Parts: sequence; structure tokens; C-alpha cells
Amino acid sequence: MSKKALIVGASGIVGRALAERLLSTGWTVHGLSRGRTASVPACQPIVADLTVADSVATATAGIDVSHVFLTAWSRQANEKENIRVNGAMVSNVLDSLGRISKLEHAALVTGLKHYLGPFEAYASGAVPDTPFREAQGRQPVENFYYEQEDRLFEAAARDGFTWSVHRPHTIIGFAPGNAMNMGQTLAVYATLCRHNGQPFVFPGSAAQWNGLTDMTDARLLARHLEWASTSKAARNEDFNVVSGDVFRWKTMWGQLAGYFGIEAAPFDGTVRPLEGRMQDAARQWIDVAAKYGLKEPDIDRLASWWHTDADLGRPMEVVTDMTKSRKAGFLDYQGTPDAFFDLFERLKAEHLIPG
Repeated sequence: MSKKALIVGASGIVGRALAERLLSTGWTVHGLSRGRTASVPACQPIVADLTVADSVATATAGIDVSHVFLTAWSRQANEKENIRVNGAMVSNVLDSLGRISKLEHAALVTGLKHYLGPFEAYASGAVPDTPFREAQGRQPVENFYYEQEDRLFEAAARDGFTWSVHRPHTIIGFAPGNAMNMGQTLAVYATLCRHNGQPFVFPGSAAQWNGLTDMTDARLLARHLEWASTSKAARNEDFNVVSGDVFRWKTMWGQLAGYFGIEAAPFDGTVRPLEGRMQDAARQWIDVAAKYGLKEPDIDRLASWWHTDADLGRPMEVVTDMTKSRKAGFLDYQGTPDAFFDLFERLKAEHLIPG
């Protein structure tokens, strides 16, 4: 039987990597997005507003898929609105597909805010001890991830498909236009440091600088999604998913600086958020793009200062346990330095940063 996928959020950091992976292994792939960013070649594009049930129903009316991958979310002003909007997005897709397709499996991508809490209560209160494990369950706070899970579970029980939930850490991957992309943000920041002759200043906390952490390569996450959607051992399970190594930013920061040929500034323990220091970055990036013939002069389509600040400013160590996936049969690994360098090389090849 041929495998037919609908990727919701196909132009995002997860969806793009997943589309490339599934197409390379013989899947038929439909990609649903808002249509603002070009999809992966050979991915059949579908344009819809996920927040509007009729828009989703109309856009998906002519498709027949066996698997759906939910990789999109919409940031709202507060967690109450995040819950309302993002929960409805999941239901809008699954309700529509339940009427027209015989789904075999639905996979939902959330993240470590399952353990850390939502942005407005980020890393406050009783955060579980690291490494984070799936058995630690939900925290006693409102969280749109929990709402998305509940909508998934309800639809699966109603329509008879299996499900999986995937919780990556900060994702490294190629996705121009994506609003949550530390790898691209750091590439743009380092390029501006080189352009201006300025040192590469770590923007985050002492806890992040000194503590252990991990990340998730989007390509590894794509393989994890494919594995879980086709493996009996992964049916109706939730999984953490990280690349497999751990590191400290005090070492990684110098490696990233070395790649770009710039100086890594000594860290004195002071938090220096990028959002407050990059007020002139948009104008400077226009100059950089013109000088080097880059494709994208709009810095907001490449860099997200606030999201990188949130990740690097955490006041505690964040490390993720992958035992559950390993025991179920997923053994893939990706070194984080190479994940960064591979991304930087692709950004150069696509003429998004200088070569």
C-alpha cells in the first residue's frame, strides 16, 4: 500500500524537513500551509487558514491520506488564546480528514514547554528535574500543548486511528520565514558581527552558559516522525526527541564563532538579550544582502531574536531523556555541532548568508 501524508505546516522548520524525508522514501506528500512560503518541490501544496474550519474543510476536500503530521502552531497574545486557537487548529484538521479519509495515524509535534510551561509562565514554578522524561507527565498550569494532545486523543478514539506525540528541544533546521529558528538566528547574528567588526556576545544566562543542554536536528526529528508513524512499538505513545548528544554553550559558542571567523566575547555572567541589542539589525541586513547578493533582505524572515533569547535565557539546565524511544527501536543520532554547520552550509548554498 502506498503511504500518503498530509503535513500541516509544511513550510515550517519541522514540516519542510519532514517533507524532504518522506519524499525521499517514496511517500506521496501533501503540504498544508498559509501559502506565504514556497513548499518543498514535489510536495503537493494546499493553502488554508488552519484557524477556520470551513477553510480547512474546503482545502482538504479532494485528498485521501493515510497519515497526518501536525507540525504547526500559531502564537497568540496569552495562553488562554493559545489554547483556544491551537486546539481548534488540531480539531479543524482531524475533523475534516475524519470525514474524507481513512486515517491510519496522526502525529503531533509539541515540545519541551510540555515540561517547562508556556511562554507566559516559562520555567517558573515546579519545573521537573532533568533529564525530562515522558513519565513526568503534565504540569499544573494551563498549556496549549495539553489542549492539542486532548483534541488528538479525542479524534483518534472517535475515528479509530493511532497517534504519536513528539517533544523536541530547540530545533536546528532550514526554514526561511519560520519564526522559531535559533540556527538561522545565530547565523544572521554572527554574520552581522563579522560585518560590523564586533565580538560574538552570548545573549543568555549563566545557567545556560555553564550547564548541560541538548538540541534537536530537524532531519532527525523527521526520521523520528516517519518511524513512529509506521512502527507498532510507537503506536499511541508520547516521545521526547533530541539529537542524542549533550553540550555546554561555553564550548559551543566558541565553535560557532570559529566557523564564522569572528571573536567569541568572554562571558561575564550578564544576560544581554538580542532583542534589545539588534534594533538596527534590519537596516544593516539590507546592506549585507546588497553587498553579497543575498536572496532575502528582510531579516524578519531569517531571524527571531525573542525566541533565541527565551531559549538561551533559561535559568536552569535543560536536558532530555531519550530512553523511551531507544527501547522502542529508534536509535538515530546527530551531533549538534555538525547540525549547526550543515545548516550554515545550506544557508550559504541558498544565498541566504554570505559564503
